[in-house]
Amino acid sequence: MASLELSEMTWEEVRELDRSRTVAVLPVGAIEAHGPHLPLGTDVVIAQGMARVGAARLCAAGHLVVILPALPFTAAPFGAAFPGTLSIGPVNVRSVVLDLARELTRHGFAALAIANAHLDPTHWISLGGAVEIAEKEGLLPIAFPFLAQKRWAGRLTEEFQSGACHAGRFEGSIVLAERPELVRAETAAKLVPNPASLSAAIREGLQTFDEAGGPRAYFGAPAEATAQEGRATLEVLGQILEEAVTQALAARGPS
Repeated sequence: MASLELSEMTWEEVRELDRSRTVAVLPVGAIEAHGPHLPLGTDVVIAQGMARVGAARLCAAGHLVVILPALPFTAAPFGAAFPGTLSIGPVNVRSVVLDLARELTRHGFAALAIANAHLDPTHWISLGGAVEIAEKEGLLPIAFPFLAQKRWAGRLTEEFQSGACHAGRFEGSIVLAERPELVRAETAAKLVPNPASLSAAIREGLQTFDEAGGPRAYFGAPAEATAQEGRATLEVLGQILEEAVTQALAARGPS
């Protein structure tokens, strides 16, 4: 059985769904500057791709899956100085995700999986805070793979592991695979690689793309992006999401 889109279902169809066996997948991204060649919604595109592939794998493993509408607004202070970036308060992000977890628990869903593609540390802390509170409240299990952790990052591309992976080859490849019409290909081809590592900048306490060495809001090698790499990366992201869900359900044990 294929995954379902919650927003396309009727309430009666949801009523008839065996929600005790159903995993809800929430794609989470941001509206944020991604260089002069990728759209502001790049993280949303990536999160939706991760959700789609992960949902397919979960369905193949015998789970029922519904994909929730993507959450596009979140904390994005690193890119806030760039026109078009819409950064909201981290407390609001935490509250929205936590309230969604409460609602899904009330409706009897088996688990919530967060397919996240936004790497701003303020955002990660917000999501982590929501998961922590949900655990204390005894809500449904939440699978939230933190891609920067070694256990997951080691399975992703060399550029991702370098930390120079914002609007570069890593993200550009996925957008080429999912929404190629959104990529400004001629512009991307002219961009010189920017090896500055965002992860290193974060460890040093820097707080903006400009401070981190990305005055045009990109890091990595945009001109090297390929749709082939993007499809391969999405498969890995889908595997990560599936494994995180399996682990979250196993940790909770039988209901």
